Amino acid sequence: MRYLMLCCFDEKRWEAIPETQRGGIMREYGEFLQSLDRSGQHLASAKLQPSATAATIRGGNGKAAVTDGPFAETKEQVGGYHLVECKDLDEAISIAKRIPTIPHGGTVEVRALEF
Repeated sequence: MRYLMLCCFDEKRWEAIPETQRGGIMREYGEFLQSLDRSGQHLASAKLQPSATAATIRGGNGKAAVTDGPFAETKEQVGGYHLVECKDLDEAISIAKRIPTIPHGGTVEVRALEF
């Protein structure tokens, strides 16, 4: 089964982490992804540009309205994703717990994909 892991982090908090520490976290990410590649579970991943670069399209009254920025004001923003192949939700959660931003205040939402 395929699972999408949405990685969220407070962008201001991320910027407050010293650059050398952020670099270490990103190196850990590289090792994390290499381990998923070796296991054959890694299907796709990407880091997103900051939420300030986003556009949001909302529908209403039969029209689409476009606004700058993320969908909602939140403390955390989606910063990236991982698409993985797992036998079940428990295995996907086990993988998500290894995501390097978790110990630094990150959040990961894990969802099964429907086809």
